[in-house]
Amino acid sequence: MTKLELKSFLDNLISTWENEIIEFKQAGNDFKTDDIGKYFSALSNEARLEENNTAWLVFGVNNKKRNVVGTDYRNSGNENLTLDKLKLQIQQNTDPTITFRHIYELDYEGKRVILFEIPAAPLGMPVAWKGHFYGRAGESLSALSIDKLDRLRNIEDWSAKVIPEASLNDLDESAIKVAKEAFIKKFSNRFSAEEVNAWDLNTFLDKAKLTQNGKITRTTLLLLGKSESAFFLSPHPAQLTWKLNTRDENAYEHFSVPFLLNSTELYRKIRNFQIRLLPQNSLIAKEISKYDQKIVLEALHNCIAHQDYLLNSRILVTEKTDRLLFENAGSFAEGSPTDYIDGTKTPKKYRNAFLAQAMVQLNMIDTMGYGIYEMHQKQAKRYLPLPDYDVSQHNTVQLTLYGDVVNEAYTTRLIMNTDILFSDICALDRVQKKLPIDNNVAKQLRKQGFIEGRKPNYIVSAVVQKSYPITDKVKYIHTKVQDSDFYKKLIVDYLTQFEQADRTTINELLSSKLSDDLDVIQKDKKIANLLTKLRREKVIENVGTRTKPIWKLVKV
Repeated sequence: MTKLELKSFLDNLISTWENEIIEFKQAGNDFKTDDIGKYFSALSNEARLEENNTAWLVFGVNNKKRNVVGTDYRNSGNENLTLDKLKLQIQQNTDPTITFRHIYELDYEGKRVILFEIPAAPLGMPVAWKGHFYGRAGESLSALSIDKLDRLRNIEDWSAKVIPEASLNDLDESAIKVAKEAFIKKFSNRFSAEEVNAWDLNTFLDKAKLTQNGKITRTTLLLLGKSESAFFLSPHPAQLTWKLNTRDENAYEHFSVPFLLNSTELYRKIRNFQIRLLPQNSLIAKEISKYDQKIVLEALHNCIAHQDYLLNSRILVTEKTDRLLFENAGSFAEGSPTDYIDGTKTPKKYRNAFLAQAMVQLNMIDTMGYGIYEMHQKQAKRYLPLPDYDVSQHNTVQLTLYGDVVNEAYTTRLIMNTDILFSDICALDRVQKKLPIDNNVAKQLRKQGFIEGRKPNYIVSAVVQKSYPITDKVKYIHTKVQDSDFYKKLIVDYLTQFEQADRTTINELLSSKLSDDLDVIQKDKKIANLLTKLRREKVIENVGTRTKPIWKLVKV
């Protein structure tokens, strides 16, 4: 929202005044985070009960005089007390894990106002703060009542709703044919093809969990409906969008129902040519497709199953040069994506339970939590980076699926070492993406010779043997991280010989010596840390200014 829109919106909130989904506070700088968390839980739960997408917590408004007074909450400049840090604190202590959708700061006639936009609790999942559920009793904060808790947990499944106006004529014949084929394949040990094909359409749809006693549901239309029948789902858009977004090309295409067919049509838009992986010192290249069809459809079908259709958003697949981005509306339903990587966690509930059940019947997904596990396993067997999940954007889950090499050392090691434990592959994947790993994990990887360098700048060790060409050996040495004493000695040797040096000279001295795996910013930070260490050790001193330092050896 623009400043003018925010001001108008705040005026409307004040005119409505407090109800179950709006809370005003004057809020000084010492307003407790724990109290904010309680209000977050209460307002999120009440928003879902009121069938609203959002609730609002507003700081800087006097709740007695009902006027704007301003707030200095988290306005001190302390980097540990920022509004972004508050988002993280809320996310870490809510269950399910969600946080503010947006935080707006408004200058209202010279007075600072903060508007916290709180998403409604996910369908069937009341929001707790530190293990406790909160609600509103009028304008007061209170424990969530039993009747409200029951209502939140038993909210109607959107995907199961019957559409009385819809009929079998609104279903796509090709989609029905594909659905029967998928059902026969899925249940070949229970039903013969002849038996299934002998059923009338109503019987098949009921058996496949697509209808309820012969009545058309939203699930039936999503998976099998004719494109012109999508209006039955209005105002909730039933749409998949493919978007090509590269440096040289931009394009897009929308796909409506039936999703059973059009998820495959979207996959066909993706440019899926072969890529060559050539391990070091090998004359035979390994060829793989950029993307595995089963992985892509698993990701897309998961988006369809887990989409929060009440948020009126389309499912988006963005094709970049070397990766695919899948986005669906709605917070991650249960736990976090990392909980499912090892294949041991099974979700207890689904946002769209009826839809998920039907997709299982048609062999589109499974409901045991193996989807994420299998995508990671298959990607590792293709020697490519593992998928990444991003749930930091409020009410959005984004999956990144890689279609090219990120780090040659990682890919070569997976090709050359076929017996690496999957847990080690996951850790190496984090290292190649410059993500932190546990100290004990790092120790184990180093012991096996899989990583080099010092925390936090670990790198995946290249697979280099004595028989390899000299060019590979030289390249390997250039990526190795030397001990800090090596670089410090270069600085001291230069100052001993030439008496002084500015920062540009020091950069020129060390940049080519630092690991080639470090980018320009990382090299600059490394050099700054080396100079700081030498200064603190009273080996060198700055005889210039803070912005234009001149370094000399300390006289003894």
